[in-house]
Amino acid sequence: MAVELTNFRTLGGYPAADGRIKDGLLYRGGQIADLDQNQILYLKDKLAISRVVDFRSQAERKQYPDSVWGGIDYDAIDVLVDAKKSGVSIEGMINNAGDISQVMLATYAQLVTSPSAQKGYHQFMTALVDDPKPTFFHCFAGKDRTGVAAALILKTAGVSDNDIFEDYLKTNESRKKANEQIIHQLADKLTTGQQKALSQALVVDRRYLKHFFVTINQQYGHFENYLKEGLGLEKGFVPEFRHQYVV
Repeated sequence: MAVELTNFRTLGGYPAADGRIKDGLLYRGGQIADLDQNQILYLKDKLAISRVVDFRSQAERKQYPDSVWGGIDYDAIDVLVDAKKSGVSIEGMINNAGDISQVMLATYAQLVTSPSAQKGYHQFMTALVDDPKPTFFHCFAGKDRTGVAAALILKTAGVSDNDIFEDYLKTNESRKKANEQIIHQLADKLTTGQQKALSQALVVDRRYLKHFFVTINQQYGHFENYLKEGLGLEKGFVPEFRHQYVV
């Protein structure tokens, strides 16, 4: 059955270290509030998703609670709870629309350095290895907090940088319709300039993810060191992760 979910896709199939990422285990997307029965059945029965990881803030979760089903493991991990200023929620995008590029660059640096991000991505990555099962992870738009989580998975699995950035940038096409709807819904509350700025805030930019990796190299020297010292993952984590997710 054809079911539409905003910015939803699998990470399965990407060429990785000595193979490719397994199908049927890793899915990314935007928030899943107000799903209809067909959408729930697609996630529950067709894809057999049994874990949902929600990177949104408590306020976002309260305003738009996920549509979850019986028997699901639901993990709420606010990776930006420590952030002083962020453009990842719709309110943050509007409030910071004037300087969104600078705010987003700062946000991606905080996704490396802030205690909540380090603790949250540690929890996320550890759960994937300790209990591998079909997992859907998301935030509000499925572009920043989720984009970094996907990049962490792909990089750890040995996927090429080209493929990592290609997956990241797919968001702009996948969210086109949803972004237009958001602008339309808020049109009477925003000036023309604010609408234009919000349009920019709702897309991803290659510079943002690049800044994430640059910050890792500046703070930790290289990615493997970041996994060990930044995220506190054990020495054998990478081979174990690849054992579970690369075929």
